[in-house]
Order: sequence, then structure tokens, then C-alpha cells
Amino acid sequence: MRDTAADTSRFTELTESAASARTASRVLASVSTDAKNAVLRDLAAAILAARADVLDANARDMAVARESGLADAKLRRLELTEAGLEQMAEGLNQIAELPDPIGAVTRDATVSSGLRVKKVRCPLGVIMMIYEARPGVTIDAFALCLKAGNACILKGGREASESNAALAAIARAVLTKHSLPPHAITAITTSDRDEIKHLLTLDESIDLVIPRGGRSLIDFVHEHARIPTVQHFNGVCHIYVAADADLPRAIEICATAKASAPAPCNATECVLVDRTVADRFIPAFAERVAKDNVTIHADTHAMKLAAGPHIVPATEADWGNEYLSLDLAVRVVAEMEEAIRHIDAHGTRHTEAILTTSDTRAADFTRRVDASCVITNASTRFNDGFQLGLGAEIGISTTKIHAFGPMGLEELTTQRFVVEGTGQTR
Repeated sequence: MRDTAADTSRFTELTESAASARTASRVLASVSTDAKNAVLRDLAAAILAARADVLDANARDMAVARESGLADAKLRRLELTEAGLEQMAEGLNQIAELPDPIGAVTRDATVSSGLRVKKVRCPLGVIMMIYEARPGVTIDAFALCLKAGNACILKGGREASESNAALAAIARAVLTKHSLPPHAITAITTSDRDEIKHLLTLDESIDLVIPRGGRSLIDFVHEHARIPTVQHFNGVCHIYVAADADLPRAIEICATAKASAPAPCNATECVLVDRTVADRFIPAFAERVAKDNVTIHADTHAMKLAAGPHIVPATEADWGNEYLSLDLAVRVVAEMEEAIRHIDAHGTRHTEAILTTSDTRAADFTRRVDASCVITNASTRFNDGFQLGLGAEIGISTTKIHAFGPMGLEELTTQRFVVEGTGQTR
């Protein structure tokens, strides 16, 4: 039986934390670019200076996670390494080098009344992010929110509680050193669902919620939030190998789109092969991915064209499956029309790609496929904030309001009108 008094006390504490984040956000909205960049660079140095403590905290998380039987894919996401911390620090320095979106003018016109009407980027305010076993997200999210003038409330997975707490403490210490409010980052460790539901009702303090994780997390947030949400949903990404594709290049693109990193959301989960090239593509492709220990879940047609212990028959459950492992579905389709129907039925609006030498076919595919990123003649793995020139990202939105695709600095802002008059009345 739940302790009602304890619940009330904890809800009050969460409400006060969110209110403190709101107060911090008002300070951050007017902090100079130089001051924000100084925090980011000092944080990079501080993380490296405290690497032993951070790795010790992560080792404790890893030990508990292994004992509890956490899946291999999540263990890989949870683990921090010396090289990973160096990459984290480099990422902070890179964000410091990015242009500050705050104050950028996206529209400037004088209307018939003589008013000068500008549209200007400004912070969203307070962003709450709910994510699973990815301690690196704690620093990525804070850094991007800070650069865009936002405070952040970070609810990481319980598997990473020690790691997240250690990283957030370093960030708060650096903020304090620079005379900025430490509540610019608030790390929430609770896994109590009623407490998370309470957080999702605090629309007076929190402006946006970004859930980043599996279907159950997305559904939970969608059901209970009174706050606008941007969803980072599953990445069921497809590559369509068209009839006129450059096959040697297509084989390498498809193979590496899975094998180079099987767990990220931009890894390819299904290859759709035009039937006119299936007999040439599939045997060579099966031979190529065998080198990387990729298991192919093949439809009936593909099964006839390749053999080996790494070829298994596909079931209906393989279409639309985000494997997060060295598994890949392969289906032969009659033409591009069937490929698009398959994507419509099983995709998650994350990333879709076509391999073709026809500009017309590529343009048609791009217009008709509903995804946050549509790629021609390259791997789905390029749907990534850094790879697309955004510098970094907080996640990849598979919803369309208010962002669609990788969420970089601009996507963590909104726009408002600034109007300059010379005495006009109405």
C-alpha cells in the first residue's frame, strides 16, 4: 500500500524542482553566447578531470545491469569508456563552436503601415527529456539546451542512475562556477510511475517533453502528458534497391547500414529488393553480410536465391521489427510502388532510402515516402545531427510538430515576432 503522505511530499518536491528550472530558464534566456560557450568548454575539461569518478559510477551501473539481465543492446548503450568520455568532451567543444541560434532573425520586412516586422529565434524555456539507458544523453541534452537558452529536466533510466547523477553533478558545479543557476540542469532519478505522471502534468513550469526510448515509454508519455511532446520513436529504417541501382555500391551500402552499428535507431532493419535485380543482388549481398555475422530474415523469394546458416525464413513479425542487433530483413518487391506500400505499412517515419541511378525515380520516391529523412544513394546511418551538419542532436523526432528529424539547436528554439514602430496607431 502506498504512503499517501510520502507521495504528497515527493510530488511537492518535484513541483518545486520544475519551478526552479522555470526560474533558471528566465536567466538563461538572456545569457550571452560567450558565457554559454565558456560553460561548455569548462564542462568538457571538468568531465575529463573527473573521469575516474564517472567511470566508477558507470561501473556500478553496469554491474547492477548485468546482474539483472539487461539486454546486450542496452548494455552497449549504458557503458561509458575512456574513449567515450573523450568523445563527450569533444562534443561539448564542438557545440561551443556552433552558431548561437538565439536572436537569429528569420524574417525582416516592413509592412504597409510602416511597421518593421521581424521574426526572431528565442528559447522554448524548460525542456524535459525522458530517456533510457544512455548516460551520454545527459550531457548532450544539457549542452544543447544550454546553448539554445533552455533549462532542462532530465529523467534518465534507472539503469544509468549512478552515471547520470555523477555527470549532472559536474554540470551543476560548472554552472555555479560561472554564477549561473544550477537548476539549469535537474536530474530526476525516480522510476515511480505516479511521480513521472505528476511531472507530465506540470505545464506551468515545463514547455516541452521529449521521450526517447521504446514503444512503452512513448505510449506512457503520450497518454499522461498535459505538456506538448516531441517523440523520438523506433527507427525501422528501409533501403529500397531499385531496378537500376549500381549493385556493387548497393551491396556495400546495405551491408554497412546494418553491420557498422546495428543498435542505433538509424541502422537499416529491412532491405527491399526490386525483383528485376534480385537474382544478382541477393546472392552477392548474402555472401557479403556473412562476413559481418549478419543474419538475414528472408522472404520466400529471397530464400530461393541465397543459402547458408545465416539465412532464415522471415515471418510476418520481421516486417516492422527494430532488431537492434545483427539481424536484417530482406524482401523482394515487384516494383517501387510495392516498396512504398511496404514502407507505409511498416516504417516509423524515421529514415528511408532508395538506391537508384534515375533522378526521376529518386525524386518520386522522395516526394511520396513519409519520413523525417529521405536519402538517395547513401546509408540510412547518415540521419544523424552531426552527419547532417547540425553539429549535434538531442534525438530524432518522428512527429511533425514542432520538429521532424534530428533535433539540433534550431529545433530547440521557437520563433516570436518583434515589431518596431514609429508611432503607428490603429
